[in-house]
Amino acid sequence: MTDEFPRPMIELTIDDVPVRVPAGSTLLDAARLAGPDVPVLCYSDHTHANGLCRLCVVEVAGRRGLYAACVTEAQAGMVVHTRSPNVVRARRTILEMLDASVDLSESPELQALLHEYEAEPARFVGAELRQPPLLDDNPFYVRDYAKCVLCWRCVQVCAEDAQFTFALNFGQRGFHTQIDTFFGRPMTETTCVFCGQCVGTCPTGALRGKREFLLAQGVPAGEVLALTRRRKDKKKG
Repeated sequence: MTDEFPRPMIELTIDDVPVRVPAGSTLLDAARLAGPDVPVLCYSDHTHANGLCRLCVVEVAGRRGLYAACVTEAQAGMVVHTRSPNVVRARRTILEMLDASVDLSESPELQALLHEYEAEPARFVGAELRQPPLLDDNPFYVRDYAKCVLCWRCVQVCAEDAQFTFALNFGQRGFHTQIDTFFGRPMTETTCVFCGQCVGTCPTGALRGKREFLLAQGVPAGEVLALTRRRKDKKKG
């Protein structure tokens, strides 16, 4: 569907490339038109932007600080830098902090970014690794929050961005904050309909389909099929 009243176009510059975008576009939209690859983590094309992870930060000439491109509105005449020294340093530090406290081994996209930005997680000596227990409480997927970067994608698709089920939310506080169910109930005792959208949007492997998880653990395919069938029958009963 197109706008009944098309938005006026504005002009700005992204990494020395002039670009025209509809008024109301974000800097991330503009950057994608101009060509630069701005990394994202908490943002996806299927969820609302929330500016949580700050990996998409850019620098705007004449302004202090860095701006999250996914939530910052493009304005006429802006001169934007997506790979300035300040931007690269900020992204590298964020990646180092994540890798120092979260298991990113199942996230090839983040592994590629760690390499691209020459991140050195060892700089954060003494950083505590998040190691909550793996939650295996339903027949369809497991929740391994040791791999969770709190990007909020799963919460968003479970809520207004897709399913309107509201089975997931944030739980606990500070370092121990993690995605959780209301009152910490098992998934089978929540409003979850096991649509799988949370698993599909997870960028780090914190949510994995049960069969995929079991096969990765070396369980033979025949045993995996039998086990998942027994679990489904038990749930129905």
